[in-house]
Amino acid sequence: MIQADIYTDQGEKRKIVIDGHAGFDDDGRDIVCAAVSVLALNTANSVEKFTEDRFRASEDDGYFVLEFTDKISEKSKLLLDSLVLGLTSIRDSYGEEYIKVNFREV
Repeated sequence: MIQADIYTDQGEKRKIVIDGHAGFDDDGRDIVCAAVSVLALNTANSVEKFTEDRFRASEDDGYFVLEFTDKISEKSKLLLDSLVLGLTSIRDSYGEEYIKVNFREV
């Protein structure tokens, strides 16, 4: 199962951690894992391309982290909202046995 943890500080998204594999299908055929990966990587790439925000991102075999290290622009807030919308839509379509989305206040 994929665990997607959205860390907020006073309601503002600051960090996203995605860990695990969905187990929806065999490796290379798992559309849930593929969809989550595309959303996460595209969000990091979009923040880098379209904003001046300072952040760190890393990805390694089923583990992804995106964390802002300074002020977050309105563009990045929108991109994070879009990522969360995509993750929750996948959860709603395929079920919590494949992906859980958790919100955590830091």
